[in-house]
Amino acid sequence: MTAVPFVRRERTKLPPEEPLIPQRGRGSAGYWLYLLPGFVLLTVIVLIPLGWNVYLSFTEWRGIKPPEFIGLDNWIELMGDAKFWASFRNSIWMILAMVVAPTIVGLILAALLFDLIGRKFGGRLASFLRATYYLPQILPAAIAGIVIGWILRPQDGALNTILENIGLGFLAQNWLGSPDTALGSIMVVLVWIQIGYPVVVFMAALQRVDPELYEAAELDGANWFQRFRAITVSIIRPEIYVVTLTCTIAALKVFGPVYVLTRGGPGDATIVPAYYAYSEFFQAQQVGYGATIATALTIVIAIVSIVFIRAQNAAERKERAGL
Repeated sequence: MTAVPFVRRERTKLPPEEPLIPQRGRGSAGYWLYLLPGFVLLTVIVLIPLGWNVYLSFTEWRGIKPPEFIGLDNWIELMGDAKFWASFRNSIWMILAMVVAPTIVGLILAALLFDLIGRKFGGRLASFLRATYYLPQILPAAIAGIVIGWILRPQDGALNTILENIGLGFLAQNWLGSPDTALGSIMVVLVWIQIGYPVVVFMAALQRVDPELYEAAELDGANWFQRFRAITVSIIRPEIYVVTLTCTIAALKVFGPVYVLTRGGPGDATIVPAYYAYSEFFQAQQVGYGATIATALTIVIAIVSIVFIRAQNAAERKERAGL
């Protein structure tokens, strides 16, 4: 066999790669173009009306002649307005009905659906029940108000009729027409409407929980409540903060159920800041004073949001430091 001579090939030397240096400012105008529609909508829909509302809070205006600047007169009157403070006291009850009760009950229901029903009966049943709980959220306030108003009618309402048929007619009330029961009736309606929102959010958050954690805790002898406290609550704590904040804002701004069912009555038993501002705007035609109420409500919501966000950040820092 003829030997093939060995030929040494030289490696082709590639030029050294130049380091990639980010070009600042290149193409940044294109990115701002994508943000421009959002800024325009924010300005037109939020910032301009907010600024106009704040300006009107320092004026006297009935919606016809030009606004007359009166300084802090509206704010001074607001501080001494018993009806305004009554509306904020009612807001505390609305927070109880739309934040405290739905969050606690929703957390327990979500844990039951995920940890017990989902494991024993399958995910389809858990998803069906989750959708059932969320159904009141998608009902229009007017439709829900008509249905609830029919149930709570004093003469032939469904609730009083059922009480009479089971021998508890002495408990029948004018539920929405009495100052003693109107606020409680509104609170029950708000719990029914709001309960589905935390259930959906918490069940979505539980999807990231490893089922082996529950199985390991169960093998170690932990009961359901111990698993709920040690695993469920600790892992979905960020979602608990989000639900609490959004529900608190919704409770402070609640308007639809009060407008449809009681119009703030009887008397001032169910009046809330949002409905009080609406009545001053469109019924009393005191636009400047209504703007003052709306601005005060906006300030309260902003303060509550800042407190919640700082509390959440402090809790997360403490948790990271503990790790």
